[in-house]
Amino acid sequence: MLLQRLYRVTNYRILQRILYKNIYSVYKKESGIQTIRKLWITSPFTIIGMWGFIKNKDETETQITTKEVLLAKVDVLYDQGDYKSIYNLLSKYKDSKDVDILWRLCRAIYKMSEMASDVEARKLIYEGYDLICTALDIQEDHYAVHKWMSIFLNSKGTLEGTKAHIKELYNIKKHLLRAAELKPTDATTFYMLGCWCYEISNLAWYQRKIASVIFQAPPISSFEEALMYHENAEKVDPNFYSRNLLMLGKTYLKLNRKEDAIKYLKKAAEFSAKNDDDQKAKQEAQKILSSV
Repeated sequence: MLLQRLYRVTNYRILQRILYKNIYSVYKKESGIQTIRKLWITSPFTIIGMWGFIKNKDETETQITTKEVLLAKVDVLYDQGDYKSIYNLLSKYKDSKDVDILWRLCRAIYKMSEMASDVEARKLIYEGYDLICTALDIQEDHYAVHKWMSIFLNSKGTLEGTKAHIKELYNIKKHLLRAAELKPTDATTFYMLGCWCYEISNLAWYQRKIASVIFQAPPISSFEEALMYHENAEKVDPNFYSRNLLMLGKTYLKLNRKEDAIKYLKKAAEFSAKNDDDQKAKQEAQKILSSV
């Protein structure tokens, strides 16, 4: 009803000219999805007007613009933590063979699995894994597909037990390295590579024994390699994630660099928590600081 009243009192031709003057010059300079996402956050009415304005162009551009609006809305919902709405919205398009839709759907599924019961989480992980495999078959050179493939391989391996998890270690790192190659400005990929190296270097004796049985040459790494990736993540996007600060502190401790460790542990402990993940990182950093 509100939109109907809005259109009754607004001259559509005037709206076109206003949108063209104030928005289209910006639209040319940025990718469509970046501009639309900003507009969606600031004014859903503006974006509806812009969408209608661009619909006057040829059909191909209309389809692209419609997709950009959809993805922009999904990204805003993700920032708001509304993963169920993303799932409901994108599930309708899961057979579209559109990689940008598929990896975002997988991302929402993964976040939903973190809050689900064990039984439901298992179903979600396998659903997401199947979808990300489909996305990889469609497009091999998309960084986000490789990043989320590594995440689902890790989660699926965890569900299937230590031996299954260890079997996937090489594949997990392979997909992360490919993601970093495709997009070297993505800090979270470097963070995940750092975590992989840290966990491999920190494997328990029984896990190493299993790995030596499974592989002729078990995966190896070092805390130095882990530090390199965590530092790269911080260079790409300083203070982007509480857990990267925490991992920097923990890795420096493993390397007996106590002063550097304390510096980053304090940063993690003082990080402004935006969610439960940040809060847990803060608590772990505080706990470690009290014992060093």
